Amino acid sequence: MRSVFVLLFCFVYIHTQAQSVDEKIKELGLQLPVVTKPAANYVKYVRSGNLIFLAGHIPTRMDGTNITGKLGKDLTIEQGYQAAEVAALNLIATLKDALGGDLNKVKRIVKVNGYVNCLPDFIEQPKVINGCSDLLVKLFGEKGKHARAAMGMVALPLNAAVEIEMIVEVE
Repeated sequence: MRSVFVLLFCFVYIHTQAQSVDEKIKELGLQLPVVTKPAANYVKYVRSGNLIFLAGHIPTRMDGTNITGKLGKDLTIEQGYQAAEVAALNLIATLKDALGGDLNKVKRIVKVNGYVNCLPDFIEQPKVINGCSDLLVKLFGEKGKHARAAMGMVALPLNAAVEIEMIVEVE
C-alpha cells in the first residue's frame, strides 16, 4: 500500500512540475510566440550534452513586428526592459521547441548575454536586460537565476532594441 502511495505521490509531483512553467506563463498573461526559422545560415539552438546554446533572439512581438530603436535616444529604460522581456519570451519558445515541449526539463538557466542597442554614453544596459532576467526568475524560480553580461552595442540587426542569447542546462 505504501509503495502505491509513493508512486501516486511521484506521479502527482511530476505532473504538477510538468505544468508549472506553462501555468506561470499563463498566470502572468503571457504567450509564447511561434518559433520561426532562422533568418540566415545558422540554427536557433545547438544542444551539446546537457547544455542548450540558444542563438541571439531579438524582441519580436506576437504580431511579427520587432521592437526597434536606440536606448537613450528612441526608447526609455522601461521600453528597453519590455523589449528584453519580449526577447526572453522568444528565447523560451525556442527552448521549449528544443525540449520537445517540456520546459520542466530545464535544470538551470546558466548564462544570459544581453546586447543593448544604445548611444555611446548610455550606461543603463543592466536595467534594460533585467527585463529578461526578471522574467526568467519569475518563470523558473531558483533555476532561472543565472550569470549574465549586459553590453551596449552601436547597432543591432534590424535596428532591434536588444538581442539576447542564453545557455541552459537540461535533463
